[in-house]
Amino acid sequence: MTEPRGLYSLADLDDASVQRIVRRTIELHADRDAHTRPLAGLVAGLLFTKTSTRTRTAFTSGAIRLGGAPIAFGPTDLQTNTGESAADTGRMLAGMLDLLVVRTAGPMRELRELSGEGELPVVNAMSAEEHPTQGLADLATLIHHFGGLDGVRVLYVGEGNNTAVALARVLSRQPGCHAVFASPAGYGLPDAVLAETAAIADRRGGSVSQAHAPGDVVGEVHAVYTSRWQTTGSTKPDPSWRDVFRPFHVDAALMNRWPDAVFLHDLPAHRGEEVSGEVLDGKSSLAWTQAGLKAAGAMAVLEWVVTT
Repeated sequence: MTEPRGLYSLADLDDASVQRIVRRTIELHADRDAHTRPLAGLVAGLLFTKTSTRTRTAFTSGAIRLGGAPIAFGPTDLQTNTGESAADTGRMLAGMLDLLVVRTAGPMRELRELSGEGELPVVNAMSAEEHPTQGLADLATLIHHFGGLDGVRVLYVGEGNNTAVALARVLSRQPGCHAVFASPAGYGLPDAVLAETAAIADRRGGSVSQAHAPGDVVGEVHAVYTSRWQTTGSTKPDPSWRDVFRPFHVDAALMNRWPDAVFLHDLPAHRGEEVSGEVLDGKSSLAWTQAGLKAAGAMAVLEWVVTT
């Protein structure tokens, strides 16, 4: 089998590719016509097995703006819904499409199978283990705001979900950047991801660490990030999990510990759960800029996939 082409995990990308995509995201955010229609004459499949607003719109509009023709597939549109294997589906789609964007709550393994034995480039627009396109948009948001991340300290508050995994992987690559992931015990980053990203960051003069209460975080924080407590497609076995997560609510009291810190959220937000409306809609919030950069990020990823 040929090595699958596309974007599956940020762990697969070299530094040059990460920086190229992020740089292009910022450029396309400033000018969405700053390209040469690299998808002209190409057909992009968009498979979304779960609800999506930002990611679906970003990749659909991005494919069109880059000159491509998108074909959308919903959760019950393909014969995988009636038992056809992802591998067989991928072999067939490889003869009809030029690339495939997939958002699913399933395992990343299925995305590699959908590559049609490596012939069809696949973009992981979310899988159970990682949300790499979100991580790239998050990195672009932070660099767009701060200019560079050397000496910048980011605090992530909430579950160590697929968004957090992607964030850890992009921040660990940034020289001198420090990231703390504050999660309830048992809901943090996977141990392997924490060890991997901590080692990468350490080699670059930064750090990735974990805490089990926001109050345990000491020192300066320049950006506070949170995500939904209930990730799309996931469930929690503990029926009282909301009580466990309540101390991880991002409100004005938490943000006031660092008056100059900015706030990020991958959206959609559940006001009153992971974040207060006062913070989400406040002057420190970059959440809406972050959403806009996700649209430019989709364009940058699509361009990267078809030109590498």
